[in-house]
Amino acid sequence: MKHLFIFNDAPYGSERTYNGLRLAGSVAKRDGEEVRVFLMGDSALCAKGNQKVPTGYYKVEDMLGMVTRRDGKVGVCGTCMDARGMAETELAEGTHRGTMDELTSWTQWADKVIVF
Repeated sequence: MKHLFIFNDAPYGSERTYNGLRLAGSVAKRDGEEVRVFLMGDSALCAKGNQKVPTGYYKVEDMLGMVTRRDGKVGVCGTCMDARGMAETELAEGTHRGTMDELTSWTQWADKVIVF
């Protein structure tokens, strides 16, 4: 089955993005499942590379890696990146600058769309 996860919330401050990424990573581990993640709004900051978090705190950059290491794709809204002053060179490994056209195509591709 093909799953598209769309995130809107900031990477830290609430558990919404954290729990959504936990689910995306869990689905990506299963045989026969395909996962794509699209980060919009404040969730674009999830894909910022080289995050430094306090010891014992989760790191969303690593959680995205659980998806990309299993051939999942992670797109980051380019307009949202621009609004937050993020350059493509700051993106975490395995993520890429995305577009609304890409999100539209991924939505048509998916059997399930899950929004956090």
